[in-house]
Amino acid sequence: MEAWSEEQIGIEPANAVQPRLVLHVGIGATKMEALILEPSLYTVKAILILDNDGDRLFAKYYDDTYPTVKEQKAFEKNIFSKTHRTDSEIALLEGLTVVYKSSIDLYFYVIGSSYENELMLMAVLNCLFDSLSQMLRKNVEKRGLLENMEGLFLAVDEIVDGGVILESDPQQVLHRVAVRGEDVPLTEQTVSQVLQSAKEQIKWSLLR
Repeated sequence: MEAWSEEQIGIEPANAVQPRLVLHVGIGATKMEALILEPSLYTVKAILILDNDGDRLFAKYYDDTYPTVKEQKAFEKNIFSKTHRTDSEIALLEGLTVVYKSSIDLYFYVIGSSYENELMLMAVLNCLFDSLSQMLRKNVEKRGLLENMEGLFLAVDEIVDGGVILESDPQQVLHRVAVRGEDVPLTEQTVSQVLQSAKEQIKWSLLR
């Protein structure tokens, strides 16, 4: 009688290489990592500030999820259209976790991966907002922000560096911004002078 092999009768040989599990992600999540998730210090993917028309006032992306300006602008329009009429503070959009808040005619967004801790992202959002609130004398609106863009860039750089969260205490952020502004105490009377002294550095930041 002819002997049948394991392959012929459909039994997997003991020493056969097992197939790898392939994770299929949807179109909306294709920009997300499809690898085994490991702890990472790179928490923040982007920080955005839009006006009440959804136009960009400030945007800083920390990875290549949206590598071109065209893709970034499309994402910003999408995120604004999905969030500006809602009262919630957290959204899942295009495979990303988005935390946000509004103030008068401004919308603030902090974006992380779909698996990111929302509390960490919210801490960044609150730190940025509270820092700007003190810089702008609690008048967080478009006109005041545009007049103090130097302070915004400095504050963001103190809070997040390359996607890594550095600081979540607004008082520490304000102190460090003051130190970077020629070590002048940051008060309502001196904030303009402090920020003016950093203009050259901010010009380089805008070009990066």
